Amino acid sequence: MATSETHYRTHLGPVYAWMLGDLDAAFARAAREIDDLPPAAARGVAVDLGAGLGLHAVPLAKRGFEVVAIDNCQGLLDELHSRGGSLPIAIHNADLLEFPGFVTGQAQVIVCMGDTLTHLRALATVESLLAAVAASLAPGGVFATTFRDYATSELKGEQRFIPLRADADRIMTCFLEYEDHQVTVHDLLHEKEDGRWRQTVSSYPKLRLAPEWVMSKLSQLGFSVTRDATTGGMVRIVATKN
Repeated sequence: MATSETHYRTHLGPVYAWMLGDLDAAFARAAREIDDLPPAAARGVAVDLGAGLGLHAVPLAKRGFEVVAIDNCQGLLDELHSRGGSLPIAIHNADLLEFPGFVTGQAQVIVCMGDTLTHLRALATVESLLAAVAASLAPGGVFATTFRDYATSELKGEQRFIPLRADADRIMTCFLEYEDHQVTVHDLLHEKEDGRWRQTVSSYPKLRLAPEWVMSKLSQLGFSVTRDATTGGMVRIVATKN
Protein backbone atom coordinates (compact mmCIF):
# COMPACT_ATOMS: atom_id res chain seq x y z
CA MET A 1 0.00 0.00 0.00
CA ALA A 2 1.32 3.43 -0.97
CA THR A 3 1.43 6.56 1.15
CA SER A 4 -0.99 9.27 0.09
CA GLU A 5 1.96 11.28 -1.26
CA THR A 6 3.16 8.41 -3.46
CA HIS A 7 -0.37 7.56 -4.54
CA TYR A 8 -1.01 11.09 -5.78
CA ARG A 9 2.40 11.46 -7.43
CA THR A 10 2.27 8.20 -9.37
CA HIS A 11 -1.40 7.36 -9.81
CA LEU A 12 -4.02 9.98 -8.98
CA GLY A 13 -2.25 13.26 -9.68
CA PRO A 14 -1.76 12.68 -13.42
CA VAL A 15 -5.51 12.12 -13.92
CA TYR A 16 -6.88 14.42 -11.22
CA ALA A 17 -7.95 17.21 -13.55
CA TRP A 18 -9.65 14.63 -15.79
CA MET A 19 -11.48 13.19 -12.76
CA LEU A 20 -12.94 16.62 -12.00
CA GLY A 21 -14.64 16.66 -15.38
CA ASP A 22 -15.82 20.17 -16.22
CA LEU A 23 -13.00 22.25 -14.71
CA ASP A 24 -14.85 25.54 -15.13
CA ALA A 25 -17.73 24.11 -13.11
CA ALA A 26 -15.31 22.73 -10.49
CA PHE A 27 -13.65 26.13 -10.06
CA ALA A 28 -17.06 27.80 -9.85
CA ARG A 29 -18.14 25.41 -7.07
CA ALA A 30 -14.91 26.08 -5.17
CA ALA A 31 -15.37 29.83 -5.57
CA ARG A 32 -18.86 29.54 -4.06
CA GLU A 33 -17.34 27.67 -1.11
CA ILE A 34 -15.02 30.62 -0.55
CA ASP A 35 -17.96 33.04 -0.86
CA ASP A 36 -19.85 31.07 1.81
CA LEU A 37 -17.16 31.66 4.45
CA PRO A 38 -17.89 34.14 7.26
CA PRO A 39 -16.62 37.66 6.71
CA ALA A 40 -12.89 37.98 7.17
CA ALA A 41 -10.44 40.71 6.29
CA ALA A 42 -10.74 41.63 2.62
CA ARG A 43 -6.98 41.75 2.38
CA GLY A 44 -4.17 39.84 3.99
CA VAL A 45 -2.84 36.31 3.95
CA ALA A 46 -4.81 33.18 3.12
CA VAL A 47 -3.37 29.66 3.34
CA ASP A 48 -4.58 26.76 1.23
CA LEU A 49 -3.54 23.42 2.77
CA GLY A 50 -3.60 20.68 0.15
CA ALA A 51 -3.99 23.23 -2.62
CA GLY A 52 -3.74 20.77 -5.51
CA LEU A 53 -4.32 22.47 -8.84
CA GLY A 54 -5.74 25.59 -7.19
CA LEU A 55 -9.50 25.15 -6.88
CA HIS A 56 -9.54 27.34 -3.77
CA ALA A 57 -6.19 29.13 -4.02
CA VAL A 58 -7.21 30.85 -7.27
CA PRO A 59 -10.55 32.27 -6.02
CA LEU A 60 -8.91 33.38 -2.77
CA ALA A 61 -6.28 35.27 -4.74
CA LYS A 62 -8.94 36.80 -6.99
CA ARG A 63 -10.65 38.13 -3.88
CA GLY A 64 -7.54 40.06 -2.90
CA PHE A 65 -5.69 37.69 -0.59
CA GLU A 66 -2.01 36.89 -0.78
CA VAL A 67 -2.23 33.12 -0.91
CA VAL A 68 0.22 30.58 0.45
CA ALA A 69 -0.52 27.29 -1.34
CA ILE A 70 0.89 24.05 0.13
CA ASP A 71 0.79 20.57 -1.40
CA ASN A 72 3.17 17.64 -1.87
CA CYS A 73 2.08 16.63 -5.37
CA GLN A 74 4.36 18.54 -7.75
CA GLY A 75 2.30 17.64 -10.80
CA LEU A 76 -0.78 19.34 -9.34
CA LEU A 77 1.28 22.32 -8.19
CA ASP A 78 2.59 22.71 -11.75
CA GLU A 79 -1.04 22.96 -12.91
CA LEU A 80 -1.70 25.55 -10.19
CA HIS A 81 1.30 27.56 -11.39
CA SER A 82 -0.11 27.57 -14.91
CA ARG A 83 -3.61 28.54 -13.80
CA GLY A 84 -2.48 31.12 -11.26
CA GLY A 85 -0.80 33.37 -13.82
CA SER A 86 0.08 36.68 -12.20
CA LEU A 87 -2.17 36.16 -9.17
CA PRO A 88 -0.45 36.58 -5.77
CA ILE A 89 -0.03 32.86 -4.99
CA ALA A 90 3.16 31.55 -3.38
CA ILE A 91 3.40 27.84 -4.18
CA HIS A 92 5.28 25.40 -1.95
CA ASN A 93 5.86 21.67 -2.30
CA ALA A 94 5.93 20.74 1.39
CA ASP A 95 4.30 18.76 4.17
CA LEU A 96 1.16 20.50 5.42
CA LEU A 97 2.55 20.82 8.95
CA GLU A 98 5.38 22.95 7.58
CA PHE A 99 3.03 25.73 6.49
CA PRO A 100 3.75 28.16 9.38
CA GLY A 101 7.29 28.52 8.03
CA PHE A 102 5.90 30.02 4.83
CA VAL A 103 3.52 32.52 6.48
CA THR A 104 4.68 36.00 7.46
CA GLY A 105 2.62 37.45 10.30
CA GLN A 106 -0.85 36.03 10.92
CA ALA A 107 -3.29 34.70 8.35
CA GLN A 108 -6.88 35.85 7.95
CA VAL A 109 -8.11 32.65 6.28
CA ILE A 110 -6.86 29.06 6.27
CA VAL A 111 -8.63 26.38 4.24
CA CYS A 112 -8.06 22.62 4.09
CA MET A 113 -10.60 21.36 1.59
CA GLY A 114 -11.47 18.31 -0.46
CA ASP A 115 -10.84 15.47 2.03
CA THR A 116 -7.28 16.59 2.71
CA LEU A 117 -7.51 16.10 6.49
CA THR A 118 -8.20 12.38 6.11
CA HIS A 119 -4.90 12.00 4.20
CA LEU A 120 -2.87 12.79 7.31
CA ARG A 121 -0.99 9.96 9.00
CA ALA A 122 -2.79 9.80 12.35
CA LEU A 123 -5.16 11.66 14.67
CA ALA A 124 -2.13 13.09 16.45
CA THR A 125 -1.02 14.62 13.15
CA VAL A 126 -4.44 16.20 12.69
CA GLU A 127 -4.21 17.61 16.24
CA SER A 128 -0.80 19.10 15.45
CA LEU A 129 -2.11 20.70 12.26
CA LEU A 130 -5.14 22.20 14.01
CA ALA A 131 -2.90 23.61 16.74
CA ALA A 132 -0.68 25.19 14.08
CA VAL A 133 -3.78 26.64 12.40
CA ALA A 134 -4.90 28.19 15.70
CA ALA A 135 -1.47 29.69 16.29
CA SER A 136 -1.25 31.09 12.75
CA LEU A 137 -4.66 32.75 12.47
CA ALA A 138 -5.35 36.31 13.52
CA PRO A 139 -8.22 36.92 15.97
CA GLY A 140 -11.43 36.76 13.96
CA GLY A 141 -9.70 34.65 11.33
CA VAL A 142 -11.49 31.75 9.69
CA PHE A 143 -10.52 28.12 9.26
CA ALA A 144 -12.60 25.96 6.91
CA THR A 145 -12.28 22.29 6.08
CA THR A 146 -14.26 19.73 4.10
CA PHE A 147 -13.77 15.99 4.37
CA ARG A 148 -15.61 12.69 4.03
CA ASP A 149 -17.03 11.12 7.16
CA TYR A 150 -15.70 7.58 7.06
CA ALA A 151 -16.12 7.24 10.84
CA THR A 152 -19.85 7.46 11.49
CA SER A 153 -20.90 4.57 9.26
CA GLU A 154 -19.49 2.06 6.79
CA LEU A 155 -20.55 1.36 3.26
CA LYS A 156 -21.44 -2.29 2.87
CA GLY A 157 -21.17 -4.83 0.07
CA GLU A 158 -21.51 -3.38 -3.41
CA GLN A 159 -21.80 0.16 -1.99
CA ARG A 160 -18.03 0.05 -1.44
CA PHE A 161 -17.46 0.12 -5.22
CA ILE A 162 -17.71 3.76 -6.30
CA PRO A 163 -17.53 4.81 -9.97
CA LEU A 164 -15.66 8.11 -10.21
CA ARG A 165 -15.58 8.95 -13.91
CA ALA A 166 -15.54 7.24 -17.28
CA ASP A 167 -15.17 8.17 -20.92
CA ALA A 168 -14.30 6.31 -24.10
CA ASP A 169 -10.63 5.92 -23.18
CA ARG A 170 -10.47 5.97 -19.38
CA ILE A 171 -12.43 4.54 -16.43
CA MET A 172 -11.76 5.27 -12.76
CA THR A 173 -13.38 3.30 -9.94
CA CYS A 174 -12.52 3.13 -6.25
CA PHE A 175 -13.13 0.40 -3.69
CA LEU A 176 -13.21 1.06 0.06
CA GLU A 177 -11.92 -1.40 2.67
CA TYR A 178 -12.77 -0.45 6.26
CA GLU A 179 -10.53 -1.04 9.26
CA ASP A 180 -10.77 0.16 12.86
CA HIS A 181 -9.07 3.54 12.45
CA GLN A 182 -8.65 3.94 8.70
CA VAL A 183 -10.22 3.11 5.39
CA THR A 184 -8.04 1.78 2.59
CA VAL A 185 -8.91 3.35 -0.76
CA HIS A 186 -8.13 1.22 -3.80
CA ASP A 187 -8.18 3.32 -6.98
CA LEU A 188 -8.60 1.22 -10.14
CA LEU A 189 -7.72 3.01 -13.36
CA HIS A 190 -8.41 1.49 -16.79
CA GLU A 191 -6.93 3.27 -19.80
CA LYS A 192 -7.25 2.28 -23.44
CA GLU A 193 -3.93 2.00 -25.27
CA ASP A 194 -3.73 0.83 -28.90
CA GLY A 195 -7.29 -0.47 -28.69
CA ARG A 196 -6.69 -2.53 -25.55
CA TRP A 197 -7.51 -1.78 -21.94
CA ARG A 198 -4.70 -1.52 -19.38
CA GLN A 199 -5.41 -1.61 -15.66
CA THR A 200 -3.33 0.05 -12.96
CA VAL A 201 -4.19 -0.11 -9.26
CA SER A 202 -2.90 1.87 -6.31
CA SER A 203 -4.08 1.86 -2.69
CA TYR A 204 -3.58 4.27 0.16
CA PRO A 205 -5.00 4.85 3.67
CA LYS A 206 -7.38 7.55 4.82
CA LEU A 207 -8.28 8.34 8.41
CA ARG A 208 -11.72 7.54 9.75
CA LEU A 209 -12.05 11.07 11.06
CA ALA A 210 -15.15 11.82 13.14
CA PRO A 211 -16.56 15.33 12.56
CA GLU A 212 -17.47 15.64 16.26
CA TRP A 213 -13.84 15.00 17.19
CA VAL A 214 -12.58 17.72 14.84
CA MET A 215 -15.15 20.18 16.16
CA SER A 216 -14.20 19.38 19.76
CA LYS A 217 -10.50 19.94 19.10
CA LEU A 218 -11.21 23.28 17.41
CA SER A 219 -13.44 24.39 20.28
CA GLN A 220 -10.68 23.53 22.75
CA LEU A 221 -8.31 25.69 20.69
CA GLY A 222 -10.57 28.73 21.09
CA PHE A 223 -12.73 28.62 17.97
CA SER A 224 -16.44 29.11 17.47
CA VAL A 225 -17.40 26.17 15.26
CA THR A 226 -20.24 25.35 12.87
CA ARG A 227 -20.93 22.28 10.76
CA ASP A 228 -22.96 21.57 7.65
CA ALA A 229 -22.58 19.55 4.44
CA THR A 230 -21.44 20.36 0.92
CA THR A 231 -23.44 19.57 -2.19
CA GLY A 232 -20.96 16.73 -2.81
CA GLY A 233 -21.76 15.06 0.50
CA MET A 234 -18.66 16.09 2.41
CA VAL A 235 -18.76 17.42 5.95
CA ARG A 236 -17.94 21.12 6.08
CA ILE A 237 -16.60 22.60 9.31
CA VAL A 238 -16.05 26.36 9.60
CA ALA A 239 -14.31 27.75 12.67
CA THR A 240 -13.78 31.39 13.64
CA LYS A 241 -10.96 32.24 16.04
CA ASN A 242 -12.25 34.03 19.13
